[in-house]
Amino acid sequence: MLTVLYEDNHCLAVCKPARLLTMGDQTDDETLVEQARHYLKTKYQKPGNVFVGVVHRLDRPVSGVVLLARTSKGAARLSEQFREGTVTKTYTALVTGEPLSEPVTWHDWLLKDSSTNRVRCVTAGTVGARESSLECRPLGRVGGGKVSGGTVGGGRMRGLQRVEVRPITGRSHQIRVQLSARGWPIAGDSKYGSPVPFHPGCIALHARRLEVQHPTRNVPLILECPEPADWPR
Repeated sequence: MLTVLYEDNHCLAVCKPARLLTMGDQTDDETLVEQARHYLKTKYQKPGNVFVGVVHRLDRPVSGVVLLARTSKGAARLSEQFREGTVTKTYTALVTGEPLSEPVTWHDWLLKDSSTNRVRCVTAGTVGARESSLECRPLGRVGGGKVSGGTVGGGRMRGLQRVEVRPITGRSHQIRVQLSARGWPIAGDSKYGSPVPFHPGCIALHARRLEVQHPTRNVPLILECPEPADWPR
């Protein structure tokens, strides 16, 4: 079921659950875009195709705020904000590793291998690499491991810390790679070295807040989605 956070004539903001694709891929599995299109078609009894513009996306195992455009004008103006880096994105993650004691800012060069869909940190100036920056601050230790349906990771969940991450750039897998490179892989993210399991098909990364300018009214649009209820506290 689609969780709608905000809706008007130009925008539709929703909370994407982990495991759901934002857009279609080779698996032909259901997508968030298809759900949004069905929602609009049903609610407004629209015949034929319904426009849904994708201006950014979240990785399949990641949950949180996704902003979609309902018009081509909205899509163009929102996409421009994402390209120019004027959008503020705030994530919450559960990570392993030594406790982070104070806020930090990291700058790396990331290189993506499209054949394996993996990204790695490389030396500055490496051909094909892109400079990537993010801010990270500690939010405290996870207190226990009980979640709905059982225990995730057993006692190891007590060794996790909650961090807030604000990417300054918008690179593929950026948060996952930059955290892992410092010894703080995200729980469940075995692709980037996490030793701790999480819910099947999920990693403990959640897009909690998105701040943009409304595409037609030129006022701030602040969108928030709380952490999934089954995350440990």
